[in-house]
Amino acid sequence: MVIQKILFPQIGRCTEQQMYFRAADESQEKKKGIVSADKIKYHYSERRLVLKKGESVRFDTYFNGFSIDKWKKYTCLDHLFLCLNLQGRIKVTLVSRCLLHENIIEKILSETIVDAGIRQDVSFDYDIRHAKGMLAFELEALSEEGTLYGGAYCSEIAKEKLRNVKIGLGICTFRREDFIEKNLRILKKEIMENKDCALYGHLEVFISDNGKSLDEKGLQAEDVHIYPNLNLGGTGGFTRCLIEMKRDAKKSGITHALLMDDDVVIEPQALEKTYILLALMKEEYLDAFIGGAMLRLDQQFIQHENGAVWHPDTGLVSPLKNGLDLRRCDNCLYNEIEEYANYNAWWYCCFPLSVASDDNLPFPFFIKVDDVEYSVRNRKHLILMNGICVWHEPFENKYSSNLEYYVVRNRLIICAYHGCGYNLRRVLRQMLAFCLREITYYRYKNVDLYLRGVKDFLKGPRWLMYQDGEALNLELIRAGYQAQELDTLDMGFNYPAYEASREDYGQGSSRKKRILTLNGLLLPAKGENIVPMASVRGVHFYRRSRVMNYDITSNKAFITQRSLIQIVKSLVKVLQTMILTIRNYEKAKKAYQAEGKRLMTLKFWKHYLKIK
Repeated sequence: MVIQKILFPQIGRCTEQQMYFRAADESQEKKKGIVSADKIKYHYSERRLVLKKGESVRFDTYFNGFSIDKWKKYTCLDHLFLCLNLQGRIKVTLVSRCLLHENIIEKILSETIVDAGIRQDVSFDYDIRHAKGMLAFELEALSEEGTLYGGAYCSEIAKEKLRNVKIGLGICTFRREDFIEKNLRILKKEIMENKDCALYGHLEVFISDNGKSLDEKGLQAEDVHIYPNLNLGGTGGFTRCLIEMKRDAKKSGITHALLMDDDVVIEPQALEKTYILLALMKEEYLDAFIGGAMLRLDQQFIQHENGAVWHPDTGLVSPLKNGLDLRRCDNCLYNEIEEYANYNAWWYCCFPLSVASDDNLPFPFFIKVDDVEYSVRNRKHLILMNGICVWHEPFENKYSSNLEYYVVRNRLIICAYHGCGYNLRRVLRQMLAFCLREITYYRYKNVDLYLRGVKDFLKGPRWLMYQDGEALNLELIRAGYQAQELDTLDMGFNYPAYEASREDYGQGSSRKKRILTLNGLLLPAKGENIVPMASVRGVHFYRRSRVMNYDITSNKAFITQRSLIQIVKSLVKVLQTMILTIRNYEKAKKAYQAEGKRLMTLKFWKHYLKIK
């Protein structure tokens, strides 16, 4: 049985070669630097790797290393061998590597010389009894040319020992036709129509079309279902997928739900590996969640998050292993180390469908914090593994002003419902800090959105139960800042000024002055600036009269302007909302604890989504 395939880079998916293989350069490895793959000739069209005599290549990489600790911990895997399709005289070295403090500890497990005059399959056994960290292998060409055509990590497992698993892939989409159509083509070619794939016959796709814009007739198939849905955000779309999976679960045999964002690039092997993990799962981990890492779509070797921690005392989230360069072996080995994580985002999150019982569906948050709350409520174990991932557009390229409303409202709800240490004093402190920051950024609309989120939380769960989420979202979008074409703005765009802002972190002697003068609000304004929309800093606004907030991905911007009248109005609104919160916070908190469960039931969701 194939446990994990050897993957090669692929045009249209990922061409970062060092995530798949790397030249064996001892000096560079000791420095833990990025090892060049220039010496290695990889043929994209033929999917084969060619080595000249004396050249070596290592596979201790993000996609081709084998996470032996996790396979042994969570599954019944007790035997492993490597099968490679080779041609030429090649030395094959099996190794294990793990991270100890800052050192990479390597053990050579075996060394074999293969003399293959013609292309053939060759197998090599691993002794996994005492193996740790990552298993991998190295190839060295001893003849004029040696070629690797493919391979896999395999095991001999009787079919009767495999658990009966079928995955329902739930995708919520809103007018992302290009992503949906591309990913469906990949899924059909690599999995649904590929009888050699372990996941063949064990995957069914459910798409909630919140924008009602997909070509249903052209895309639907026996194992692809599209449901036009009210635009009730990611929560409404993913919950619709869960309801439809459950509706026909006995007939379809679906055992697990895999929720995945629509705007991602997928690696089909991630789904196949998820399925094999589930099929081999030990009894004590049958309730486990399997999470996928988020890698950046613009820099595909950078990991944004591999699991995360929600802090109940602050209501904030910390991503784990953020910013790792996955071309580096030491970072891949750091990924092998398990840390405490209590949630995984819904860009890729798999869990037993039985979790989504009729009284245990997601909370109607629309967007933001929905995946956090559902994981905190239901997760018992979270399995994260190299190679299980999606590529996603980085969040600094996806700024939306209306999200300020959802972030604060939903954070207050989750903390209230779960009765954690997020007390009134912390709520007031965060409210004041956020609003003062946005005032110094001249983003007065964001202050209004934030305060509205607080006030809507104070209305309690009954208001949330009966409000029109679709209409509310349109209202919030209109209330926030709208990015516009540059030629419609009365301020000229200057790229060097934008780049200078990106590099300006406000360090040095001016920092103290900025603090003492409320970031220059107590001093006369002078000049303008151009700043990155989603990653602004206080120094960008210091003593500026106007600021262009620019988004490089859309080439659009909006302008914020210093205004004494708006500053005073915003401060008055903050004070009024703080008084309102002091009076009503505990009452609202108790209401969510007493009635919150009603918002998680199938009865509520069928009414909310208008499902017959």
